Amino acid sequence: MNSVVVAALTIASVLTTSRVARAQSTDVAAEGTFSIVARDPGTGELGIAVQSKALATGSRTITIKGGVAVVAHQSESNPMYGTLGLELLSAGMSPQQALELMLRSDESRDRRQVAILDASGRTAAWTGSGALDWKGHQCGRDFCAQGNILTGPEVIQAIGKAFEGSTGPLAERILAALDAGQAAGGDARGTQAAALVVAKPLAGSAGFGDRVIDLRVDDNRAPLTELRRLLNMFRSRELVAIANARLREKNLSAAAQAALAARDKSPENDEAWVVFAATELGAGRKSGALEALRHALDLNPANRRQLPRNPHFESLFSDPDFKKMIGP
Repeated sequence: MNSVVVAALTIASVLTTSRVARAQSTDVAAEGTFSIVARDPGTGELGIAVQSKALATGSRTITIKGGVAVVAHQSESNPMYGTLGLELLSAGMSPQQALELMLRSDESRDRRQVAILDASGRTAAWTGSGALDWKGHQCGRDFCAQGNILTGPEVIQAIGKAFEGSTGPLAERILAALDAGQAAGGDARGTQAAALVVAKPLAGSAGFGDRVIDLRVDDNRAPLTELRRLLNMFRSRELVAIANARLREKNLSAAAQAALAARDKSPENDEAWVVFAATELGAGRKSGALEALRHALDLNPANRRQLPRNPHFESLFSDPDFKKMIGP
């Protein structure tokens, strides 16, 4: 079945299921939300970050598929724009074509806010006249920023400017963009929830699992701060994995470098302290290793069960200071 036929069948499905689309709509009070959808042309990753004064906003405003597109559907969020949007794009439509078709099938379109960014960098966005002020969107190269119930247009402008002026991994860039939007005023009603999702092309994972990062803060007075903490923890764990791999390769210098970076990225990550202790012990610094292990135990007492099984610390198993620290 060629793409033209698939597209035709998909279009027919959309047009005949508009009643279902309306039924799936949350049809609740509008949620003040600001978000950014973005693309890294170098890695092919697609990402989205969102914040709102609405509980668990990330559970209903995000649709993403690596190698295809990312869709933000907010204000009175309707999941049709994500689910059917991906089908239309996969069938060969452009983001603008898909958006226009879905809008025609949605009787409540004036209350929606939608942004689509596909894997080629093409964008389409809609802010309905019925979404609550301030509302608007801005699309640029490899991103769209959008929001409603904001303090003013400066929020969206700050998001776009921050993203365009940033470098580094996509997750850090889009989170920094939301930080800038919040600093400019953010949701006029305050803060409560946030989410961050990054997906890679499925071709890079043998067709299984596109998620690179998938983090949510459902209820917190400073959700972006908490989201940043979680992202730092995630990066720290990545560095721990690198450090452990270098230890297995007997490359102590590279292991120590990764372990230090993991510890500094997230000092509350007990795994970072454990692998740092292993590098200290490998360098002959027993006191440094024991001190690092004390930090790991303070953060997670369950390490008392795990450390005596860790081959990196075999030389300490009969050490009185180690045994005293682990306990009976």
